[in-house]
This record gives sequence, C-alpha cells and structure tokens, in this order.
Amino acid sequence: MKQYKPTTPSRRQMTGYDFSGLSKAEPLKSLTFKMKKSFGRANNGRITSRHRGAGHKRLYRLVDFRQDKIDIPAWVKTIEYDPNRSSRIALVIYRDGEKRYILSPDGLKVGSEVQVFSAKGSLDTGNRMKLKYIPQGTLIYNIELNPGQGGKIVRSAGSSAQVLAQDRKYTQIKMPSGEVRMILAENYASIGQVSNPEHIHINLGKAGRSRWLGRRPRVRGSAMNPVDHPHGGGEGAQPIGLTGPKTPWGKPARGVKTRKKKKKSDRLILKRRK
Repeated sequence: MKQYKPTTPSRRQMTGYDFSGLSKAEPLKSLTFKMKKSFGRANNGRITSRHRGAGHKRLYRLVDFRQDKIDIPAWVKTIEYDPNRSSRIALVIYRDGEKRYILSPDGLKVGSEVQVFSAKGSLDTGNRMKLKYIPQGTLIYNIELNPGQGGKIVRSAGSSAQVLAQDRKYTQIKMPSGEVRMILAENYASIGQVSNPEHIHINLGKAGRSRWLGRRPRVRGSAMNPVDHPHGGGEGAQPIGLTGPKTPWGKPARGVKTRKKKKKSDRLILKRRK
C-alpha cells in the first residue's frame, strides 16, 4: 500500500498501490485488443446502466479462465497489472511455447511452475485440478460451475473459497460470502488465494479517481423533486416518508430478496450466506 503526503484534505486519506513485485514488461500484443466502451448504453442507444461514462482508455487482456492445456507444465514469465480487474495477472509460457494470461494467485513468483493436472497433483499455489482431488481445508479460486466451462466464481482480488468435504459426486465448498454449496466434483479449481488482497483497503480519496474508473456522479433521491424520485420533495432535509427505500422507479430497494423463488441450484445450497 502506498500512502500520500497530506498536501490537500483529500490527499490525507488517499491510498494507492505501490506495484512492488510486478514485472516492468509491456502487455503481450497478441493477447490484447481494444475495447469499445458502451457508457452504460444498450444497442438502441438508451442508458440501461446509470452513472457510467468517460474513464481512462484500457487495453483488454485476454485471460485464460478455462486453462485447458492439461498435464503440460508452464512457467511464469511476468506478473502484470490489469486495468480491467482488481487482481493481478500472470503471463505463463507452456512447454510447447504457447503464451497465455492467467489469474495470478497471491504468492506466485516469476519463474514458478504451474500446471493443470488431469489426476491428483501437487498442491502448490497456482496449480489446477478437479475438485475431487483437492483435500479438505484447501483454499481455492477460479472455480468452474459446469465442467469445461472455465472458472466463473471466486475471481476478484483477495478472494478464496474453502473445500469442506467430498460428498459422492459433489464437493462442499464454503464461498467467500459464507455460503456453503455443493459443486460437481468433476469441475476444476485453482489452488490458492487470488492476488492483490490489499485492494479492499484502497481509498480513492477524491472524486476524480472515481471518474478515471468510469464512474459518473450519483445524485441522492432525497435531493430530487417528487416527480423524479419517490424520496424527493419536502422543505429542507426530510426523511423519505416511506416504510423502506425505493428505486427511482418505485420498486423496493436495499435488503429485498431478488433471487428467484424456485431456482434449480437451490438444492445445491446447504447454508445461505449471512
């Protein structure tokens, strides 16, 4: 973590990355491409996701979440910053010469060997294997939900899930949220914890840094007129005058359950998150 000298009130609280341990190489050109921004608009040009816009230009890094080169060892060439995600990424070179970007776990070093195993293999950080071969208590990340689909969950900075038990064709996993659920034991997962765990402690410090990230200002509903928001109106600062908060379109917000009542995966959830 990098602290700044308090030259201004916003600078006093600001924290940032020190980028120590990252390689100083440019991103691999063959694995990057330009990304067209939508600014929160759908294909008809209408805003479907509010408060999006501007932001710094980014090159998208093609990250291999599937890691389907099985039983072929690879060596870490660089560990790099990725502006499109909170974690770091690692450029690995396989024995056959192919280069790919993967999610970098915490503690992975340049020169380390990583491998995707078809059977039981070593539990070194960054290795990948089927859930049925991973022992109880192991921290895992980049977990598949369907065989061959590629990692879909536990991919953000500092996150990890934990293997609790093997239950016939399923593996019981404790998610970062505290939820305990069963996932098919044939699915792949990587060993370790996602890199950059200090991301949670970053304090942007000023509004400008939010704008660089593509976030536009939000206006409180209570500061609007009644015609614009259910919370609006009143002389001076007023309570919202409702039993609970609402969205600008009048639907209940905050704390309202939005999950479908009869979802197929309900039977796989053993314990709900708190």
